[in-house]
Amino acid sequence: ISPSPPITVDFPNTDYAPVAIDPNQSLAFSLSLQNSPILFGCRTGICGTCLVTATGNMTPPDTAEQEVLEILAPHCPTARLACQIQPTGNISLAHL
Repeated sequence: ISPSPPITVDFPNTDYAPVAIDPNQSLAFSLSLQNSPILFGCRTGICGTCLVTATGNMTPPDTAEQEVLEILAPHCPTARLACQIQPTGNISLAHL
C-alpha cells in the first residue's frame, strides 16, 4: 500500500503560499507548524478563533461544530472551524 499523497491547503486572496500537509495529521497541528494565516485558540471547536470559509474536500461538520457554526456564522453555508476540519483532499481556507 502506497502512502497517501499530501493534501494542499491554499489561502485565497492572501500572500500566503499554499501548503502541503500530511493527510493523517490534524489540520490545526499542520497549519500551526507551517505558520499559516489561520490562527487557533482552544483547538476543541468552542472558541471560534479559527472560524473560516472552507471549500474543497473534507468531512462535514459534526453536530457539536454545527451548533457553534449556527451561532457564529448562521447565514454562511461554507463556514467551518478550521480546528475541526478533517480534509479528505485539497481545500481552500479564508478568514470569515
